[in-house]
Amino acid sequence: MSDIAAIYRDRFEKAGLERRERVWKVLCQHFFNRRIPPNATVLDLACGYGEFINNISAAKRMAIDLNPDASEHLAEGVEFKRLAATELGSLGDEIVDVVFTSNFLEHLSSKDECNKVFASVRKILRPKGRFIVMGPNIRYAYREYWDFYDHCLPLSHLSLAEGLRSSGFQIEENIARFMPYTMANAAPAHDFLVRAYLALPFAWRLLGKQFLVTAIR
Repeated sequence: MSDIAAIYRDRFEKAGLERRERVWKVLCQHFFNRRIPPNATVLDLACGYGEFINNISAAKRMAIDLNPDASEHLAEGVEFKRLAATELGSLGDEIVDVVFTSNFLEHLSSKDECNKVFASVRKILRPKGRFIVMGPNIRYAYREYWDFYDHCLPLSHLSLAEGLRSSGFQIEENIARFMPYTMANAAPAHDFLVRAYLALPFAWRLLGKQFLVTAIR
């Protein structure tokens, strides 16, 4: 197995953790908080350094990652478990309202492993719970997709939706082009620019290379 901690440090610390934190703070305040009830229990699957879960408003916040360094970056009150995405069932049945994951599924080795992750997510979601998935869309990011050594599983917004439906989910929202491809670069991240981008969906169609798919259990 690759050294996950080393990959995280090389890829994200080089781009600037403070910068990533600022972007996700705006994303949560001005986009995701509107989609997640404040009384919800939210689990961040493959949480990375906690940029999403640290900034989302929720009654209970949980984070899962295999990187042992992840817990050092999580805000007070976030419950962390070092656990594989296929083993969420060990946490209990129907215990969360929302599972969120960003830029994770493309690192899985196969569709079979992806199906196991979907089954694992379904097990911990309460009835009508939401699975929110953000990730690079191979349809629009096919040139850059393979620039990361640990990308294995190419998915588009359509193939992801089909896979989720096959695993018993219903698709609530499917945005083919949401955010730009990656934050692991020096692109502008000023709060005003991120807020302006979120407020102008036509810009998503020009710059967006990541899908945002919301599925219901």
